Amino acid sequence: MKKRKVLSVFGTRPEAIKMVPLVQELSARDGIESLCCLTGQHRQMLDSVMQVFGQRADYDLNIMQQQQSLSSITTRAILGMEQVISEAAPDLVLVHGDTSTTFAGALAAFYHKIPVGHVEAGLRTYDIYSPFPEEMNRLLVSDIAALHFAPTPANAENLRKEAVRGEIFVTGNTVIDAMKTTVRKDFRFATQTLNALDFAGRRVITVTCHRRENYGKPMRDILSAIRTVAQTHEDVEVVYPVHLSPAVRACAQEILGNVPRVHLIDPVDVEEMHNLIARSCFVMTDSGGLQEEAPALGKPVLVLRRETERPEAVAAGTVRLVGVEYADVLAGANALLENPAAYDAMAHAANPYGDGKACKRIADAIEWHFGLRPCRPEEFHQ
Repeated sequence: MKKRKVLSVFGTRPEAIKMVPLVQELSARDGIESLCCLTGQHRQMLDSVMQVFGQRADYDLNIMQQQQSLSSITTRAILGMEQVISEAAPDLVLVHGDTSTTFAGALAAFYHKIPVGHVEAGLRTYDIYSPFPEEMNRLLVSDIAALHFAPTPANAENLRKEAVRGEIFVTGNTVIDAMKTTVRKDFRFATQTLNALDFAGRRVITVTCHRRENYGKPMRDILSAIRTVAQTHEDVEVVYPVHLSPAVRACAQEILGNVPRVHLIDPVDVEEMHNLIARSCFVMTDSGGLQEEAPALGKPVLVLRRETERPEAVAAGTVRLVGVEYADVLAGANALLENPAAYDAMAHAANPYGDGKACKRIADAIEWHFGLRPCRPEEFHQ
């Protein structure tokens, strides 16, 4: 029997964390030939994930340039995908989430009349400029996709309300699958600053802040509030793996560079980040992925944004949306540091994002789509 070719396309670190376990699950299926294409939208951070998981790319477009614009990312990715799709001739193209790579990969597949599967489908803020450009990217991909792999029932309901074409599957989030292999009690960090921290005797707060919509005053207010937290709680250590964006690094250095017990470090790989979160008190972030990863480890998350496309965690109580204003960010952190009941309520809330079987469900759904299995797979239930 001829194998069905499935080409997984991704280009950023968060995409790789969530897609490599799926690529590997597909590779284990007898009826599927699993291929992997990197756009290289991010380079160094993307490569570190591939190394951690021991995954090789079949194609690498290597599109990253200094000070790249959204237009240049998208056009170079589409042009690169033109050649890859012509050579690989896949039966299905998988894209993930909401990046420029996601949109470019889906559009390139559409131009070749190849079905698209959208992993992590159905997330919405309903504000096309926040997050920017991610909200529009996922809306456009939803219109292209033939298979929609929604992490939660709420995501699937968003898609049904929009009357998207194709099949919708509720699968859980593949990042929970990834964490089964990355978090270890005996883990030793390659970043020596982290090995030197007293995780048992100090309260460590992990911070990330890098989104485009937070550039300028929002980021300055967020980091100023974090500076105050460190200055007013002597048992707190702040660890901030600073994004490679020059704008983010300049702001972080200006506001937090000389603050005692604040550690500005270079970005860490997926294993280090997951193990850092596992040892932290809580997380403050404007990232999307950490809103899913930290609750899986029982860690409260303060979201440094005005809205989130992951309301399930807010409803479950694992995540609190604190916004970007100085006073609100400070109050959110102080509540967790000074109110044990508030902390415990968030730390012990149920994680709504999966049970570690999302990749299996997606692979089963793809096999069903190709007629390789007789029954539609069972869906994830929270």
